[in-house]
Amino acid sequence: MIWSVSQSDGIGKMTQARKDAFNVPNQLSMARLALSVAVFALIPLHFYWIALIVFVIAAGTDWVDGWYARKYDQVTQLGRILDPFCDKILICGTYILVAVEMTAVETLPWYAIIAGWMAVVIVGRELLVTVIRSLVEGSGGDFSAKMAGKLKMWFQCIAVGAALVALALKEQSPEADLPMWLFGVLVIFVWASIASTLYSGWLYVLMARPAILGESEPGDE
Repeated sequence: MIWSVSQSDGIGKMTQARKDAFNVPNQLSMARLALSVAVFALIPLHFYWIALIVFVIAAGTDWVDGWYARKYDQVTQLGRILDPFCDKILICGTYILVAVEMTAVETLPWYAIIAGWMAVVIVGRELLVTVIRSLVEGSGGDFSAKMAGKLKMWFQCIAVGAALVALALKEQSPEADLPMWLFGVLVIFVWASIASTLYSGWLYVLMARPAILGESEPGDE
């Protein structure tokens, strides 16, 4: 009888754990992953306007799932892994594909495109932060997102959005100049995204310095 009750409790806990793992925020993260795949398929096909719409929806789910998880206390361990993973897939993959498309447009100046080396910087930063996160959290530290990292994400999304609009307009009229407002947004946010990527990455390195060097935190002794 006792064994039966314990078994029932164990099954109940497992069922609840599964429900918690597949809550609304985590479902939104998985939807973002699926939408990312759609963006990756649309860009090489030159369906830039549709890719832009899908990208905006995918990026929007990042804000919604975070807000929902905090508001309704549905933060889970799976969510802590899934959310940043889906963000990195969306941003890194889109930057790589947009860089390929923009470098083929000869009528855009070098300073108004997302170049291949920029995609390398974005991907490299994300890989570095992922390694640092594992190191810090593995040692029991806190590695919550910082404001610099959130601003970096905003700058990257705006840069990608402007780049997709530019590609769409160039697809329609290859020799026509971009509207001045679009050209300005493109240049500002392409370079702001790179600067914020490097800056936020450096801040995370400084924050994780004790764990990286094996030093004790102030007050640990």
